[in-house]
Amino acid sequence: MTLYPNLILDALATVRYPGSGKNLVEAEMVADNLRIDGMTVSFSLIFEKPTDPFMKSMLKAAETAIHTYVSPDVQVTITTESKQASRPEVGKMLPQVKNIIGISSGKGGVGKSTVSANLAVALAKLGYKVGLLDADIFGPSMPKMFQVEDARPYAERIDGRDLIIPVEKYGVKLLSIGFFVDPDQATLWRGGMASNALKQLIGDASWGDLDYFLIDLPPGTSDIHLTVVQTLAMTGAIVVSTPQAVALADARKGINMFTNDKVNVPILGLVENMAWFTPAELPENKYYIFGKEGAKKLAEEMNVPLLGQIPIVQSICEGGDNGTPVALDENTITGRAFLSLAASVVRQVDRRNVEMAPTKIVEMHK
Repeated sequence: MTLYPNLILDALATVRYPGSGKNLVEAEMVADNLRIDGMTVSFSLIFEKPTDPFMKSMLKAAETAIHTYVSPDVQVTITTESKQASRPEVGKMLPQVKNIIGISSGKGGVGKSTVSANLAVALAKLGYKVGLLDADIFGPSMPKMFQVEDARPYAERIDGRDLIIPVEKYGVKLLSIGFFVDPDQATLWRGGMASNALKQLIGDASWGDLDYFLIDLPPGTSDIHLTVVQTLAMTGAIVVSTPQAVALADARKGINMFTNDKVNVPILGLVENMAWFTPAELPENKYYIFGKEGAKKLAEEMNVPLLGQIPIVQSICEGGDNGTPVALDENTITGRAFLSLAASVVRQVDRRNVEMAPTKIVEMHK
């Protein structure tokens, strides 16, 4: 049997690409590198992205079509090409970002997202370039906290790739799954779908040059945490807790998760949120309604820094609800508390980077 190009192309024309409904030839997915040598055929299929979800099924379908409509004796070799450049490899993402910090809590309801939003704003007020990723896939709150719920991020082609352009507000670059889902509907995703969505927000976005990239992680421990630490070279993690015993017990678990051998992410420190209640009209008064200095004691026990203590003031809740983080106003009690927290984080990160410098030099000489 003699093989010729049109015979192969006619067979490939029977395979339809689900993304467009067109067949492989009509969709111009067959590259012009078709080679025939006796009963051996080789060519490439062109996909829009290297992560195309139909790639494997199309390769199998193309091979089956040739065996069905040409001959089962044909030896078929199919490679793939992509119109877009590949996403950077795991561990090499965000090369322009100096410091990547995960912000976590052992349990929900301790104000982790409030701390993340205000810390980002405070770092920006100190003059740093800051990015914030809302990685709480199932309960994204950053769009509301930054009053950008109606924002719809778009993509631009940059260096051969279609990259999502983060929303910018208060000097912070921001992305959240909340921009891409119906806010009135529950996000019912399995762990793999959530992890893939998170990887896109990290690796397929134009974050640019950043001094600090903060990741607001979901409460507890989950696939999302593992995805982040396995995808990025983390500078460290911050754990948020209230002074309550039940919150501290979960904070302890959170610290253990980051420091165990499988994850091995340094703890930059603890933040005690809702440390005390201070009435606006009595700024010198402190009422320890959730217990006194519980996170401070835990920090001492576990030998990690206490980065800051954030008091409860009505303006924190109001600021989160109306999209104006309290860190914007440094003349308030909480505004000063978050600026102090940001300064503590900077000092701790600088100290860690100095400690890590000899290790980096050794690695460079290997």
